[in-house]
Amino acid sequence: MQKKKRKAKKRRTTSETDIMVNLTIDGKGDSKIKTGIPFLDHMLTLFAKHGLFDLEIKAKGDLEVDMHHTNEDIGIALGKAFEKALGKKEGIRRFGEKTVPMDEALVRVVVDISGRPFLNSSWADIDLETKDTECYTMQSARHFFQSMVNNFPITMNISVLSVGFDLHHLIEATFKATAKALDEATQIDPRVKGVPSTKGRL
Repeated sequence: MQKKKRKAKKRRTTSETDIMVNLTIDGKGDSKIKTGIPFLDHMLTLFAKHGLFDLEIKAKGDLEVDMHHTNEDIGIALGKAFEKALGKKEGIRRFGEKTVPMDEALVRVVVDISGRPFLNSSWADIDLETKDTECYTMQSARHFFQSMVNNFPITMNISVLSVGFDLHHLIEATFKATAKALDEATQIDPRVKGVPSTKGRL
């Protein structure tokens, strides 16, 4: 049984952004998110809720230019927080898979906490109206997840099984499925001794 909560705090400061992420993997789904990008706030709040991660994010960025740097740097900081919180990754399940519907949209996310960054991002080519997402596009979501994956580092495959017609639903299903897959992959399996790899490290 996991005795100590796995947690990490990461700060990333550049000439463009100032990001603070406080993550507890073994949480209850509590969150306090303020990124300056309201739609991303909503996505990260439900990410924490459905992954049962306690997550606090405070971000200041050059949003007067665009959301690009803030979106990217939050992904970087969150990825680094997961990597630090997992430590040596001993006893984890390592793999996680979840398929999540959001009305007409259906998304499957498969993750491997492999130590090798890879994101299947062909799904980001989908083009839907962005008026309900405050101009947060599929490309914005891809950029966020690529930044997180590169700094975790993990393998992550996203498959859109049903596109539907609502971009909000599609992106929300993706964040929820990612949260659930990561929850499964980061859980401690009492049968696993040490690091779940024949290499002896991840």
